[in-house]
Amino acid sequence: MTSAIELYDATLRDGMGGGGMSLTAEEKLRVVRRLDELGIDLIEAGFPASNPKERELFELLADEELQHATIVAFGMTRRRGVEAAQDEGLAVLAGSFAPVVTLVGKASAMQVETVVKAGLEENLEMITGSVAFLEEQGKRVLFDAEHFFDGWRENPEYALACLGAAVEGGAERLVLCDTNGGSLPSQVTEAVIAVRKAFPEVPLGIHTHNDTGCAVANSLVAVEAGATQVQGTINGIGERTGNANLVTIIADLQLKLGYPLLTPEQLARLTPTAHYIDELLNRSADPAQPYVGRHAFAHKAGMHAAGVSADSSTFEHVEPGLVGNRSDVIVSELAGRATVAEKGEQAGLALDADVSARIVERVKELEHEGYQFEAADGSFELLMRRETGDYEPLFTLESWRVVVEQRAGGEVQTEATIKVEIGGERYLRTAEGNGPVNALDNALRSAIVEIHPHLGDVELVNYKVRILDESHGTGAVTRVLIDASDGESSWGSIGVGENVIAASWQALVDSLEYAEQPGRRASEGS
Repeated sequence: MTSAIELYDATLRDGMGGGGMSLTAEEKLRVVRRLDELGIDLIEAGFPASNPKERELFELLADEELQHATIVAFGMTRRRGVEAAQDEGLAVLAGSFAPVVTLVGKASAMQVETVVKAGLEENLEMITGSVAFLEEQGKRVLFDAEHFFDGWRENPEYALACLGAAVEGGAERLVLCDTNGGSLPSQVTEAVIAVRKAFPEVPLGIHTHNDTGCAVANSLVAVEAGATQVQGTINGIGERTGNANLVTIIADLQLKLGYPLLTPEQLARLTPTAHYIDELLNRSADPAQPYVGRHAFAHKAGMHAAGVSADSSTFEHVEPGLVGNRSDVIVSELAGRATVAEKGEQAGLALDADVSARIVERVKELEHEGYQFEAADGSFELLMRRETGDYEPLFTLESWRVVVEQRAGGEVQTEATIKVEIGGERYLRTAEGNGPVNALDNALRSAIVEIHPHLGDVELVNYKVRILDESHGTGAVTRVLIDASDGESSWGSIGVGENVIAASWQALVDSLEYAEQPGRRASEGS
């Protein structure tokens, strides 16, 4: 599929500048494959020899056959006082298998004089010579004009001269970079229009950061002003407040501005791809992220839920399935009977008006006590089943006990004992764990997994505790949320109480009981 706009992903290089972001070479290869499937045109893999991990990645990529994307190597213009042909960094780029090189150079007079500590004319020579050397080596060269928008505001004539130096060297595209993320949409529009007028025959690109919260907006107005390449990262990861979120940009360009970037099948991969990369990075997906967040098409207020039920366009600006997401109705004290009935239908439960009303009242009571079912879909389904009588507990509890012992050397040991009745049989189990919840989980499963073997596949993937009334200090009521997964789907459960272990036990039991419900509908996997 050919588009007038080229998509350039910088997740593997610029994105890794964000705090806590790290991937192995093999994980980066998996990201490349997903981006290729998504339909990204250019994937920036980094500098081929900056460290052993990058060398390994480029070795892996050299043997990889991609269906659509082209790999890009990234580097800087030559060093001061060294000819391009003798510059070690440029030699590495020239020797890389990557057919495209993005070369970054300063486009701000202030940056040249205070950071590079070079003369303004020397910087122009560095740009021209570096681009020309790589172009002579058969590379397609993109020029990243670093700090361009700062340079434009400080000294527009010199900023344009830097671009002219890249064009003189043979750069096929000029990429205007808002390196410190300080520009606003009106400023970006003005500068891009001026560059478009100065270099009418040279394709332009835009590379923005999100320090003012305007990275996506700046990218969109740059396209409207004439840029034909957009650079960004998946989920907007990157240094400081991040880069432009390529996920949002893709959806905005295609669904709002009408650019044919991806096939419908590729566009529907947007949500799974965004979540997949969050998983690889071991970071929680932003539930409020536009288009792909878990709450992007979720409706909590009763009026909103009723409106969406009548016509989804009332509160959904696009059809969620277009980007691989789905609508959801969040159960809360704001929800009405229609919301509960819809949730019941999704769980295979037929709820009449009286039962729905009773469930709504029960939700209000529980939320007053500190429960919150937005992220606890498993516990809410169990609540509905209890109210309808369609509920069979996994076991009957006699008692549980947890012992935590810290010894003189600092070692901490945790042991849990449970007594339960299952199918008329009494089970007593004791297990150790790396904490009270883990020990209880191990003890409970040892008692029930033979009768309910599916529970052996369930893993607790997240555990969160929140203090609800801080004024009570260590005696405060706590809310425990557990996320569980069987490898195919995931769900949440909740427990509330003054004793954090008791609240955790409640959430743990709900997570396992939900896994055994007939015809369950788990939340989409994270």
